[in-house]
Amino acid sequence: MITGELKNKIDKIWEIFWTGGITNPLDVIEQFTYLLFIKQLDDVETTKENEANFLGFEYESMFPGDCQKYRWSKFKNLGSADEMYDLVLNGVFPFIKNLHQDGESAYSKYMGDAIFKIPTAAMLSKIVDGIDNLGIGDEKDTDTDSKGDLYEYLLSKVATAGTNGQFRTPRHIIKMMVELVQPNPDDVIIDPAMGSAGFLIEAQEYLRKYHEESFYDEAFKEHFANHMFYGNDMDRTMLRIGAMNMLLHGVDNPNISYRDSLSEQNKDVEKYSLVLANPPFKGSLDYEAVSADLLKVTKTKKTELLFLALFLRILKKGGRAAVIVPDGVLFGSSKAHKQIRKEIIENNKLDAVISMPSGVFKPYAGVSTAILIFTKTGSGGTDKVWFYDMKADGYSLDDKRQEVSENDIPDIIDRFKNLEAETERERTEQSFMVDFDEIKANGYDISINKYKEIVYEPVEYEPTDVIFGKIEKIESEIQKEMSELKKLLEL
Repeated sequence: MITGELKNKIDKIWEIFWTGGITNPLDVIEQFTYLLFIKQLDDVETTKENEANFLGFEYESMFPGDCQKYRWSKFKNLGSADEMYDLVLNGVFPFIKNLHQDGESAYSKYMGDAIFKIPTAAMLSKIVDGIDNLGIGDEKDTDTDSKGDLYEYLLSKVATAGTNGQFRTPRHIIKMMVELVQPNPDDVIIDPAMGSAGFLIEAQEYLRKYHEESFYDEAFKEHFANHMFYGNDMDRTMLRIGAMNMLLHGVDNPNISYRDSLSEQNKDVEKYSLVLANPPFKGSLDYEAVSADLLKVTKTKKTELLFLALFLRILKKGGRAAVIVPDGVLFGSSKAHKQIRKEIIENNKLDAVISMPSGVFKPYAGVSTAILIFTKTGSGGTDKVWFYDMKADGYSLDDKRQEVSENDIPDIIDRFKNLEAETERERTEQSFMVDFDEIKANGYDISINKYKEIVYEPVEYEPTDVIFGKIEKIESEIQKEMSELKKLLEL
């Protein structure tokens, strides 16, 4: 979790942008990200140099020859602000734009139209000092999540709803979803509404943590760098941020596309083995804007239902998905709602429904959501569905979202990994199983409240005559005290 001190430092840098005339939050994040990226390139370079020196082998620098002057550690110490500004504008920025310049990589595609917008030397100097003061990437920065937390806080500042808000999935929720589906080295992973690539970043972190041995295999390393990660988005700024984010996390060539995933433009069929997503719930689209084969599965204009149809289309047989949906998807009574739920439950395999409290997405939205975990089979397979009623996620469920001790996430992960033990749980407990036949009989309704049983504690009240006796006694005392008060006032 990001510290209050780091938040204050970021706020001060944000203020420098704001007072300097860069007031669009996405512009601030983009320019901030360029500079963070420049600094982190230097940090990565320093680490690799040290490793090469320690192991005694030659290291091919990312900053060849004369480009050494483009390193953060070099230009930040230049004599004057004007000299630094000139070097960054005319040297460093063109240098990072032309990294990986084969024309085909996600990075080169989306950095091509990047613009350096910081207008003055004095402003750049203040921002460079501010970023240097964040302590990200220096020797004392031992927290591996610090960069992610910083990105998370930056993105949280885009508080507007709708298209700008769609990439704001809290990192601890992303992490939980990734741990539930356990990516493996053979996976081909996509987020069709990727935003800043949070799901893809967390998936690669999981692989590094739990499949470390695979990184010694050349074939896997090639798959990891070039063919494992896919993401689509409609916002070029987010595509740039996502591409930089992936490159910094060691994924050299992710397949990131400027694409409307729901349109005819997206031809993907049975291509991926894992979908991780929190698609936008932005209301309605025109039928003309939607791929015809999605409308065959569920004739609707609602994006949340169309995305579920898309996930089923793009998954390979045996592929799995962990996705966030608004609660209405679980119980909606329209024909389209029932169609898509039936498709997932009857023709494929619904594994789990995790109901999340409405405060999870605060302060950006108070909508109630759930996580669906399902497997594409094309031939059914839903036997029992696991339900979990998440009541706490480790943070307060108000706008402040401060850390608290109550947290169901470890319990969710442990129980999902051992579903056999869940079959005997009562419906009054926080998690339980429901048979396919019962769900089918309920019109494929998968809202937890449909099946959860609430135990009402019997409350014992005193007999009526005793209660009346107490009321009369109180009444008598009041009258007595009123009488005494009158006497005092008459004196």
